[in-house]
Amino acid sequence: MAIIEVTNLKKSFGSLEVLKNVSFEVKQSEVVAVIGPSGSGKSTMLRSLVHLEEVNGGSIKIGSDYVVKEGRYSGGHQIKEITARMGMVFQHFNLFPHLTVQGNLELAPKLVKGQHTADIRSKSTALLEKVGLTDKMDVYPQHLSGGQKQRVAIARALMMDPEILLFDEPTSALDPELTGEVLEVMKRLAEERMTMVIVTHEMGFAKEVADRVVFMADGQFIESGTPKELFGNPRHERTKAFLNRIL
Repeated sequence: MAIIEVTNLKKSFGSLEVLKNVSFEVKQSEVVAVIGPSGSGKSTMLRSLVHLEEVNGGSIKIGSDYVVKEGRYSGGHQIKEITARMGMVFQHFNLFPHLTVQGNLELAPKLVKGQHTADIRSKSTALLEKVGLTDKMDVYPQHLSGGQKQRVAIARALMMDPEILLFDEPTSALDPELTGEVLEVMKRLAEERMTMVIVTHEMGFAKEVADRVVFMADGQFIESGTPKELFGNPRHERTKAFLNRIL
């Protein structure tokens, strides 16, 4: 069953057409990696799912609910409820510098969900253990490495119990030696069957972890397949040219 359905999504910035009739589905527990050249619309597509970008046409359906249907958005309260089912992990972490690691994790559950402090504390402690950062709970973001910041960002997204996790180039701002620690956390989430859509330039990770890989270029989904199909036998000339350049 599809947990994400996107149909004929369109987005323009002025005269620049960024998304051109993008359509795809993501099944529950599926890990989908989206690859492609810079400027192909990957991040805009991802941000559109959680209403960080407003589209000009098309539909986005999460489960049985529409964020936008044929270009018409649902009401603001309904959009918030739908998008709250998704967690977003950004390229540049977006941590609050004035809060400790644990404070970053606990802010949204307090403000948005009104959960009890004891429950929140128990959960944040467990998630920091999950991402290997129990010893950093009282540290401020400025004292963390890039890899540690991104692991905090993943734990923060998990605090809201999302059904879906969206990752926008989660390792592109990291030094190569710090990339592995973030990818390990993501691999564990994949093993736990978390539904994930990952915009990434890490081809090895896409090959190993993704159930399906989508190649995007010029605002369109060019082709998709299993990692073996797409990396081993791409059908489209545009995909072949991209893979030949980077592999």
